Amino acid sequence: MLDLVKRYWRTINRPSAYYSLGFLTLGGFIAGVVFWGAFNTALEFSSTEAFCTGCHEMRDNTFAELKSTIHFSNRSGVRAKCSDCHVPHNWTDKMARKMQASKEVWAKVFGVIDTREKFLDKRLELAEHEWSRLKANDSLECRNCHSFESMDFTRQSPRAQNAHQTFLGTGEKTCIDCHKGIAHQLPDMTQAMRDQEAHSAKGK
Repeated sequence: MLDLVKRYWRTINRPSAYYSLGFLTLGGFIAGVVFWGAFNTALEFSSTEAFCTGCHEMRDNTFAELKSTIHFSNRSGVRAKCSDCHVPHNWTDKMARKMQASKEVWAKVFGVIDTREKFLDKRLELAEHEWSRLKANDSLECRNCHSFESMDFTRQSPRAQNAHQTFLGTGEKTCIDCHKGIAHQLPDMTQAMRDQEAHSAKGK
């Protein structure tokens, strides 16, 4: 086995007897372009709505809920698709999110939420993961479409004006702090409130 490895290593290190360096360089460049194109195509496909709703877990639960919200149908005709809210636009954050999402493939394979009952049981945990992610990145995906600087406060309700100027403008809070459930139904928050109360009591 060791001799085989040595022979292989000698072969790939030996100068080519048949092809010029220019040919090999051009071939490597073309292969790199083809690989990059295929990789980018696969990456973009994995961010399409068709891909996201390809499994019944998403199609019958979260996507079904999205259809009844203003993010899906509204007077302006602008519709948010799954990746607009769940996949960052810039490259490094997008790649990090894609790697993080590999857990979802694992969950699909092992049927973690393959029934409505299982989904509802896990719903709070799943929602809290997304809320934490959006809290940590200052609601980056929300801000890809909604810019604080472009808000016309005169067209907002007094309550919204006050909340945006007081909390969003100062950085005290971020979008997800107030807009949980904007695109999907809220889970049963009873346990979450109990956990928060217990955490607060422990801190005293």
